[in-house]
Amino acid sequence: MLFSVPNSDGMGPFVYAVVQTFHPALHLMPRPLNRAALKRDLLALLRNNGTQAFRPKELAKYLSLGKGREPFRLFRDVLSELEEAGLVQKVKGNRYQHRKQRKGAFAEGTLTMHPSGYGFVNLDRTDADDDLFVRANRLRNALHGDRVRVALAAPVRGRHDRKQEAEVVEVLRRGRAHTVGTFDKMGHFAFVKADDPKQTKDIYVPKEHFNGAEQGDKVVVSIDHYEDPKGSPEGRILSVLGRPDDPGVAVLSVALAQGIRSDFPPAVEAEAQAIPVEIPMKEIARRLDLRDAMIFTIDPEDAKDFDDAISIERLDSGDFRLGVHIADVSHYVHENTELDREAFERGTSTYLVDRVIPMLPERLSNGVCSLRPHEDKLTYSCLMTVSARGKIRDWEIRETVIHSKARLTYEEAQQILDGGIQDHQVKDEVLLAGKLARTLTRKRLREGSIDFDTPEVRIVLNDAGTPIDIVRKERIEANRLIEECMLLANRCVSMEIGKVSKSKRKPFVYRIHATPDTERILALARYVKAFGYRLPVTDGTVTRKDLNDLLEHVRGTAEAAVIKVEALRSMSKAVYSTENIGHYGLGFDFYSHFTSPIRRFPDLIAHRLLKRYLAGGSAVEGEGLQIACRHLSDQERVAVDAERESKKLKQVEYAAQHLGEEYDGVVMGVTKFGVFVEIQDLLVEGLVHVRDMDDYFEYDPENYRLVGQHTRTVYRMGDSVRVKIAAADVASRKIDLVFAG
Repeated sequence: MLFSVPNSDGMGPFVYAVVQTFHPALHLMPRPLNRAALKRDLLALLRNNGTQAFRPKELAKYLSLGKGREPFRLFRDVLSELEEAGLVQKVKGNRYQHRKQRKGAFAEGTLTMHPSGYGFVNLDRTDADDDLFVRANRLRNALHGDRVRVALAAPVRGRHDRKQEAEVVEVLRRGRAHTVGTFDKMGHFAFVKADDPKQTKDIYVPKEHFNGAEQGDKVVVSIDHYEDPKGSPEGRILSVLGRPDDPGVAVLSVALAQGIRSDFPPAVEAEAQAIPVEIPMKEIARRLDLRDAMIFTIDPEDAKDFDDAISIERLDSGDFRLGVHIADVSHYVHENTELDREAFERGTSTYLVDRVIPMLPERLSNGVCSLRPHEDKLTYSCLMTVSARGKIRDWEIRETVIHSKARLTYEEAQQILDGGIQDHQVKDEVLLAGKLARTLTRKRLREGSIDFDTPEVRIVLNDAGTPIDIVRKERIEANRLIEECMLLANRCVSMEIGKVSKSKRKPFVYRIHATPDTERILALARYVKAFGYRLPVTDGTVTRKDLNDLLEHVRGTAEAAVIKVEALRSMSKAVYSTENIGHYGLGFDFYSHFTSPIRRFPDLIAHRLLKRYLAGGSAVEGEGLQIACRHLSDQERVAVDAERESKKLKQVEYAAQHLGEEYDGVVMGVTKFGVFVEIQDLLVEGLVHVRDMDDYFEYDPENYRLVGQHTRTVYRMGDSVRVKIAAADVASRKIDLVFAG
């Protein structure tokens, strides 16, 4: 079995999940009192016994609650909760049975809390148009990030502008076992106020679990129990991070608050240390030996985890022979080891503003697996023949051994492309790769791939971790060179699986991107119409060409930034799945992630499955693989959130150093309570409150603008404005602005 997915409590699969009838041999030892586990087990017991009904005492006996009034009282409370939630029903003779659910009445998804106390549930169903809205009084004991089961309310007829409502009926799995916050001591107990505003409940900590924490410390606190929605979750202080004014502590707190795992457990580090650096000659002998080939890497200047290397040559036919050589992590990280389990839980490396929290221990990520120059390394290579016009003629995927001849930074590669470096060992290869990449980019865009080209910032820190400058990162041709090579390899790998699966479907991990939701596309069309642009929409769909034409038309205009952001928001999220529906944004029918197994677990799975299938192995179990895909998609979002929040923290810190200073900005959002402005130099948003404007403004939602009642001053999306930084709150990561002059 390729994947085992334990229950949230870390135990193995629940015994009743495979039992269809009761038997005295199922009687277990008395269980400890745990409301969540009891609820899960009771529901599973009834669900797996169809329409059979049982008296409460029978159920208690089969669940081995033990003797005494307290266990049975808890059991009756849980039974009542399940009945109230509509998951079980009471029938004649004071008996209970599983309640058959009307199709479409219930759904499962992940809860995202809003700081104001309500939440949204992102559904797993592919036919779901949007998130579900859950009012604060219908959340039960669910917390941010939890996987929940919800009952759907009837939609309001004629109100397409309102989200469908739902009620949480069951917490299936806690999203987080811990959080980060500030320790507030209150005598014989304390509360931890979570840093994440979406974690709306303070955590109660009894004195015996303070673990040395002092008033005001930043701490990691567990979330052990939370059953009563009227009370607080209870936990223990797991570790004290330090004082909140320490820059390093602040960034780490942001990451941990998002659910990132930082330190590796000792058992994981021990396994990593036991892996030898030397490659046995027997292993080299069974692989395709490419050590004499002119292979090189191009990476950021501060990178240490070199996932990929490339090679390229021009054939006599005029075609290109492009090799993409990827670190063979699957050779070192085996299934069902401590390393494997920890990497799966992390899902990805997290790139914070001041550090990298790797998916694998540094001995592997920066050492054994990393394709460092002038060292023999084990790789998994995709060797492709590409025509001069960018058409893929053929490919092969081989286990290889390489010896990288050079390590280039993106800036060095760009100098070669620009002619600034005339004498370099791999100059000819870089120029050849640049020529092919330009062809591939033109071909991809011509065939409908959408190019948003979103800007990024680089925050310059001093040795103390304080931001001293913010600069806009340029996306240079050397970046595109590597991107195009990786895109091509990822396509070929997924097409290879398509060939292998023709006779019998073999589950794989695809990177999919669904067609945009109809309502969002219609909203985008209305939005751009307010700026004088037209986005053709037919039957609620839009072509990639029309989207690209729109982005090209607005390029260089004042409203370009806001239209690009709104277009991005209208897109579906790319996720991992065993169901291949293609990648809408890239315009590919087949796509997967193969090229970064040091820092992405889906790529590691892809390597394992490729090796298995190409060797003639049997298909893996699809349901378990899909569960893994869902987890890895979730972890990707967690990492992205942590990376974004760590940058935002430093942006706000930088803004706090420049109170009263003026900047150019663009209006990115207009609401009835103010105008959101993105400061162009910092790429961070602040709010100009209506209370700080020198007129009484009315909100015009149809045209996305505020209109001054007396002066007739208009602020609308895309306007260029001059603003002054009035306040910057690092704790909440919010910036208040006022219009200059």
